[in-house]
Amino acid sequence: MATMRSSNPLPLSPGSISRGVGRILPGLGLCVGISAIAFALEHVEAATTGRAWLEALVLAILIGAAVRSVWTPSDTWRAGIAFSAKTVLEIAIVLLGASLNAAMIVAAGPALIAGIAVVVALTLAFSFLIGRTLGLPKRMAVLVACGNSICGNSAIAAVAPVIGADGKDVAASIAFTAVLGVLVVLGLPLLVPLLRLSETQYGVLAGLTVYAVPQVLAATAPVATASVQIGTLVKLVRVLMLGPVVLVLSLLRHRLQDDATGTAPAGAVGNSATRQRIAFNKLVPWFIIAFLAMAALRTHGFIPQAALGPISHIATVLTIISMAALGLGVDVRVVARAGGRVTTAVTLSLIILAIISLGLIRLLGIS
Repeated sequence: MATMRSSNPLPLSPGSISRGVGRILPGLGLCVGISAIAFALEHVEAATTGRAWLEALVLAILIGAAVRSVWTPSDTWRAGIAFSAKTVLEIAIVLLGASLNAAMIVAAGPALIAGIAVVVALTLAFSFLIGRTLGLPKRMAVLVACGNSICGNSAIAAVAPVIGADGKDVAASIAFTAVLGVLVVLGLPLLVPLLRLSETQYGVLAGLTVYAVPQVLAATAPVATASVQIGTLVKLVRVLMLGPVVLVLSLLRHRLQDDATGTAPAGAVGNSATRQRIAFNKLVPWFIIAFLAMAALRTHGFIPQAALGPISHIATVLTIISMAALGLGVDVRVVARAGGRVTTAVTLSLIILAIISLGLIRLLGIS
């Protein structure tokens, strides 16, 4: 019987593909619907207050978690939710590669580029140690460290499938990081007079500490145009660190096993087959290779300038859909129990990031 099953010549027949698509559609449609609501709420925020204090990505997680708190998805929905949380997210990460132009990064100079890499590495190490000291599981400590050190939600979303992170850990990390990210955007400009920072110094500081590129723009625009330009450039260099970091984490994946059982937690992002493929098939996720390939295409001009905006928008939409899926897999009570420790870890990590960033500015003599 085993031989007969293994010799099936048509494992992907049109009928099986159709059934597979049919299984995915209900859950995928649910995630798309939640994302649409999140986008609508973001626009309402912007229209009524002049700024979207909670981005659609965060709102999608919160709405998904709210739905999950009153309703447990049945098997009809689970396949599409899992597809959205994993495959849709991986496609979004690939598309994000088109936002990176290595030529701009090289033009910044080797000293600044090396300094940014050092800041990311040191912050990753300190943040992980803080998380572990506070009792966070290894995977959540890694998520918090990557979110603070690199690019907030995007880094957490990219790292999660590589280390097999639990959906509730991903949602908790993104939720708390996002809230603190808003506070950073609002409070960071206050450091300009307090620390007597120049426009260039503040731009570097914002690029090194603020989580997302849009948030860098929001944090630097009130100060000066020069701050916006240098802040955006530094932020792009910082985002580029995501590729090497994810590659290293994929190699260290076996050391990030569940502390108590030595196995991946239930509900981890990605199924067991995916985890085995990452562990045994050269340890490099396909979407990271594709991400770097997209960055190379952008750098060498193979992606038209007119296409960059639509690609970025599609990547954002797909990421939000995947975050809705993660929210649907979250038990709010579990997240609430981890809230205090996560908040403390994120806050202390951010403080260390700011201190290290200011040290780099002084060391390089940026004026």
